[in-house]
Amino acid sequence: MIVAQRKPMDEIRGFLDRYSRVLVLGCGGCVTVCNAGGEREVGTLVSVLKLSGISEVEQGTIERQCDAEFFEEIRALGESCEAILSMACGAGVQMAARIFPDKPVFPGLNTQGMALNEGAGEWTEACLGCGDCKLGIFGGVCPMTQCSKSLCNGPCGGSENGKCEVDPETVECGWQKIYDRLARIGRLDVLETVEEPRDWSKTHDGRPRHIIRQDLAEEGFSSNE
Repeated sequence: MIVAQRKPMDEIRGFLDRYSRVLVLGCGGCVTVCNAGGEREVGTLVSVLKLSGISEVEQGTIERQCDAEFFEEIRALGESCEAILSMACGAGVQMAARIFPDKPVFPGLNTQGMALNEGAGEWTEACLGCGDCKLGIFGGVCPMTQCSKSLCNGPCGGSENGKCEVDPETVECGWQKIYDRLARIGRLDVLETVEEPRDWSKTHDGRPRHIIRQDLAEEGFSSNE
């Protein structure tokens, strides 16, 4: 899932100081699961902002900020405010800015990426969304995220005792994880093949990437169905 952390209060206040009526808008998706931007976190932040001197702070949480259709329920509230603080990931912030083109929309969170939930309050980045997944080759371990240098033919000379030279105390060597996983499933032969350099033009030939499922478009599919 996408994980995020709340921005420092000084930064948030810097966004909002010039406005007297603000909407703090939460998201019921990933950032609710990681306890960063859901209804509870919105309520807490609203209380802090009111105590800090903003005269009117409204609040609302919609199911997903990355889908335009969910904004309808708070459209009138958003239009009545001078500025919006989005407690969503970066995609949600940008969608909010589209929905309210005449309003300043600010991010309340720093998006950290797509991660695995390792336990209560702990997440590890697991996917960059590179668009050319190689997990089937490397035993389900992603070298792009697990290796500090994103090497597709490793390990480098900085791996020692399963640790990475970037921080030998805390950072595990991604390629040690790949080796151990392939050994466990009996596929160390994979490492005898040199992986060709990644052709980024296949997946990054222009920004932003745009995906259309023609079958769903023809059926008028909605993510709300």
